[in-house]
Amino acid sequence: MHVGRWPFDEKPLLVFWETTKACLLVCKHCRAKAIREPLPGELDTREGKRLIEMVAEFGRPYPILVFTGGDPLMRKDVWELLEYAKSLGLRVGLAPSITPLLTPENIKRIARVVDAVSISLDAPSPAIHDAIRGYEGIWGKTIEVIKRFIEEGVRVQVNTVVLRETAPHLADMAKLLVDLGVKTWEVFYLVPVGRANLELMPTPSEFEDVSHFLYEASKYGILVRTTEGPMFRRVAWTRRALEEKGLDPDEVLKPGPLYQKLVARLRELLGEPRGQPLAQTVGTRDGKGIIFIGYDGRVYPSGFMEYHVGSIREKSLKEIYQEHPLLRKIRAAEFKGRCGLCEFRDICGGSRARAYHVTGDPLGEDPACPYQPGEYTKLAEKLSLPLNPPLKPVPRQQKE
Repeated sequence: MHVGRWPFDEKPLLVFWETTKACLLVCKHCRAKAIREPLPGELDTREGKRLIEMVAEFGRPYPILVFTGGDPLMRKDVWELLEYAKSLGLRVGLAPSITPLLTPENIKRIARVVDAVSISLDAPSPAIHDAIRGYEGIWGKTIEVIKRFIEEGVRVQVNTVVLRETAPHLADMAKLLVDLGVKTWEVFYLVPVGRANLELMPTPSEFEDVSHFLYEASKYGILVRTTEGPMFRRVAWTRRALEEKGLDPDEVLKPGPLYQKLVARLRELLGEPRGQPLAQTVGTRDGKGIIFIGYDGRVYPSGFMEYHVGSIREKSLKEIYQEHPLLRKIRAAEFKGRCGLCEFRDICGGSRARAYHVTGDPLGEDPACPYQPGEYTKLAEKLSLPLNPPLKPVPRQQKE
């Protein structure tokens, strides 16, 4: 089934399983606050297999099951669990940490059982990345691992976190990914959870500039997706609509100085764009198309939203996903503040995790988004732009 027609009310597209909290790294923005040893209460092998069966119970086409952590390779039974998931016909992803456990032998072993791996790479040079990940020399090892996986024929997704210190280097990151032959770039808009804090977060205008830049970066043969940055879809939709009308998005939308610097650097490094934009605008968000199972079986709308919606030790994952009241409201886009008024509330909807951790309300507005609802609608009426998929903005009196 085409992702754009995925039955989000019935099943998630992505199921993330935090297989363990254990990890050898000490990343300063770590969502999981990972530690060296697994915590008590971790799902055992039998329970892990039952979770895998629960994912299969959603039926074909199956959700993608992503083994994450911590570091999944810290589990002694990870190979048994991966093989079991594949035996049931599931599509499997793996998010390993770059540690001594990721040996050439294990890379070959991973290549035989997973469909894709996601590797974190936050900067185009060692200094910033190594400081973020907590170990000197890890940048070089990460580059080596990416090359090895590509040589083994594994689809590699590179994950990059947008912090105040990484945002200025995103153009150089794009160049590095093109040089490495990486085809998918997942860019994470920071949520202040775990070890992360508000001081690490860019401003809303900087996040907006990053979204404009990523759309341009996607014209160089890289599929660009975002985690906790659904406003990227609004920006991508608007820029594409303007381009199809023969208009220059920069002239109409006037992105800020960070965008100007990044796109100038991008053109300097890679020349003029070579293809159509590969900006993914599928309307998933925390709790809509995405679900997260913690190390102890507790279920959350995403790994960045510490709002407990059930436990697979008590209910099936299918029942939790389909029936929990909060998840139903999220999928229905029943938001408050600007997110509830916005004509992009379906394909965007804001980061539910960031709304929750900053405002305390999982249905509140995303504080990282500067957009004022109705701006696109006015622009569309003025320039005869398409109004679909954006919805009509909700009149303010209707929401009050």
